[in-house]
Amino acid sequence: MQMSPVRQAELHSDLKIQEKDELQWKKIKVEGLDENGEKEAQLRRNFNVILAKYGMDGKRDTRPMESNSLKDHDSREGDMFEDPRLDKLWNKAKGSGKFSDEELLSLKREFQHHKDKIHEYSILMDTISRTEEIHKNVISPLEGEAKEQVLQHKHTDLKQKMRDLNQGFERLRRLSHEGFTEDSDFHEPRVIELWEAARRSNLTEDELDSLKEELRHFETKVEKHSHYQEQLELSHQKLQHVEALGDKEHIKRNQEKYNTLSEKTREMGYKMKKHMQDLSNKILRSGLKHNEL
Repeated sequence: MQMSPVRQAELHSDLKIQEKDELQWKKIKVEGLDENGEKEAQLRRNFNVILAKYGMDGKRDTRPMESNSLKDHDSREGDMFEDPRLDKLWNKAKGSGKFSDEELLSLKREFQHHKDKIHEYSILMDTISRTEEIHKNVISPLEGEAKEQVLQHKHTDLKQKMRDLNQGFERLRRLSHEGFTEDSDFHEPRVIELWEAARRSNLTEDELDSLKEELRHFETKVEKHSHYQEQLELSHQKLQHVEALGDKEHIKRNQEKYNTLSEKTREMGYKMKKHMQDLSNKILRSGLKHNEL
């Protein structure tokens, strides 16, 4: 597969998270805590999503081979986000004169993040449709109420993701019309998303203050990871250049640097995604706890 170094590192991080979740599930299963198979079904679904996300599910990937959002140039002017609503909003914001070059880059990252979430939602919907079709044609150990619970959980997951998409688009629409405010708490799209979810989850002021501090540390981690992704991309380009020149010593030095950066980027990517997973779960648990009270 022709996959960019950054995308390879992302795949490595996602698989590592999946492996950790599966090991955790095996312990739960031994303790008899997944009787209805809900967690197992979710893990299988997550793995299918990873396969589809990276074009490894045997289906033709309709996305461009290089989906590296680090690149600043527009691949197709006027149609860069592959979604009419996003493209219309982006072109309007870009031509409004409200944003500096730096702000436009930040806004573009937000749009790219939303585009990725739309793609992930489509993959999840497709994965659920296919697994439901398979379940109709095989005798499943999950029958009656247990099977119904698993299906209900899947559709609850889809509904939540659709709500997140709608809220994300509304935020982009607001940003495009009003611009960035100087007192914005965060700048990274993933961190903003977590913060807005926390604010909707009925947490107390003290809990929100504590979480805000944790999110600031997390944002630093996200920014550092983005920097390493950029360095990895540049290192790969340089390696290709020196390989074309054929100087063995030069190639060796650049290969060593590239390998070190690749390993570091994968490691940081895993830690960042693990931290994000922990924060998401923490916000979700806190929201459920307060709803029960």
